[in-house]
Amino acid sequence: MNLKDQFTDIPFFSPKVVAEVNDVFVKAAKIKGQEVPWHNHANEDELFYIVEGSLLFEVENEPSFTMNKGDLFVVKKGVNHRVSSEEECLIMLVEPKSTAHTGKVASAISKSIEEQHY
Repeated sequence: MNLKDQFTDIPFFSPKVVAEVNDVFVKAAKIKGQEVPWHNHANEDELFYIVEGSLLFEVENEPSFTMNKGDLFVVKKGVNHRVSSEEECLIMLVEPKSTAHTGKVASAISKSIEEQHY
């Protein structure tokens, strides 16, 4: 499988499960513009890897920072965070299968785990 090919048919803000490793999903996601709401994952860490583009990353009570192609960052469980991007950004996420897309925060972009399989 070519990871970049997995971004072709996915809408913005809608992660797609592209692989499974033990109890972990590998997901492709792309964003542009609108911010993902502040949220956290109470019981799971979440790995972000930038495949292409730049991502503004905000972590509560920390200075915001920009991730660029090739950068990797792990958000620890329980940490409030949100991301946004002015231009299209392609992201690979690695997270436990139980991880809710936007934590317990319901928003227009929230997707169930079932909706991420397409």
